[in-house]
Amino acid sequence: MEACCTCARLLSAVPIYSEKCEKLLPQDRRLECCSRVICGDCLQKNTRFETYCPYCQTSTTPSPLPQGLKEPPSYTSIPPNPSATLLPTADAPPPYTPSVPSSPNLSGKSQSSQSQPLLHFLNHAQDTIPSLSLAYSVPAPQLRSLNRLTSDHLLAARRTILIPSSASTPPTSLSPVPVEGEEEEIRKNKIRRWMVATKVADYDVAVLYLEQSGYNLAQAVAGFLEDEAWEREHPLEARKKGKGVLRIAGGGMGGAWGSQGAWLRRS
Repeated sequence: MEACCTCARLLSAVPIYSEKCEKLLPQDRRLECCSRVICGDCLQKNTRFETYCPYCQTSTTPSPLPQGLKEPPSYTSIPPNPSATLLPTADAPPPYTPSVPSSPNLSGKSQSSQSQPLLHFLNHAQDTIPSLSLAYSVPAPQLRSLNRLTSDHLLAARRTILIPSSASTPPTSLSPVPVEGEEEEIRKNKIRRWMVATKVADYDVAVLYLEQSGYNLAQAVAGFLEDEAWEREHPLEARKKGKGVLRIAGGGMGGAWGSQGAWLRRS
């Protein structure tokens, strides 16, 4: 029993008449090149199979190419030639070099375009996005985009702002140092670090401990921790002598002010 080489159906199972128009199907075609069979149903669906073998890729009709032209070769693998060897190149290929040398003017412009933005220390009494835009000749949307400011009122939470450099921007910052001075900036930085280290949110308590230690951050933090430890070791004495001391909500045995009272009692 043979089967169709295109649809893989048994020839005995292929109907004689077409299911659509009830016409007689063509007779099965046996290929001369490979002795395979194509059923009549496949011949009616694709008339090319009447003159073409899908396996051998050959046709029984003459080529439609003009006289003098040959058909392209078939896709056959070419065995490697063992006698063929690759000859080594005499010289190494040349390196990749720019075809057009860059001029000094172009390099200067590229360096200026890639320069870093300027750092401006803010003075919240007078600095706003419009005023900075006029002072540095920079569009306001560009200032907001570089500093990721979705709204102008967020500038009040910043201490510095970046100014994008351009051809019309001044070469140096108009406010290169903190407005209150570097010493004041260092003092406030120590206060913030003390508050983070001790987890105390009271600004006055931080100033008090730092002033007592001469703004020595490590000594101020150690003094606060010693006061807290003393309160835990002497709870009754801390309650008895800490009645007049201002307490902070959630501060346990007196909180930060209680610790300060403990420091005064121990001293």
